[in-house]
Amino acid sequence: MVTIDEVAGMAMALPGVTEGLKFRHRTWYVDGKGFAWERPLSKADIKRYGTETPPAGELLALSTGDLAEKEAILAAHPVGFFTIEHFADYPAVLVELDVVSAEVVADALLDAWLTCAPEAVGRDYLAELGED
Repeated sequence: MVTIDEVAGMAMALPGVTEGLKFRHRTWYVDGKGFAWERPLSKADIKRYGTETPPAGELLALSTGDLAEKEAILAAHPVGFFTIEHFADYPAVLVELDVVSAEVVADALLDAWLTCAPEAVGRDYLAELGED
């Protein structure tokens, strides 16, 4: 289980990240682009679940490089990662923070950050981590 405050710490540890509010929800930016944000389900989202029970815990939205990457992430993480109708043609996934580990969230945050960070900054950071 991961809290949104723990997500904030992980996000802010990445180079060039700032935190702000967008639609009254915490959002993390790099190079002026939001790569991660709190994303509670709206009343409309919940209504679309019909008789199914929607996720109840804190949710994190993460940018993906494109729709193909989104599908790959969803296939690789069948538990804890999902999408909603509102995100149908949008390159982002949702993460149930009370279902996934801190390690999974940290890796997913890094991937989202890399989609928005300037290429040279991302390359340099990965080299520092020894992941180039």
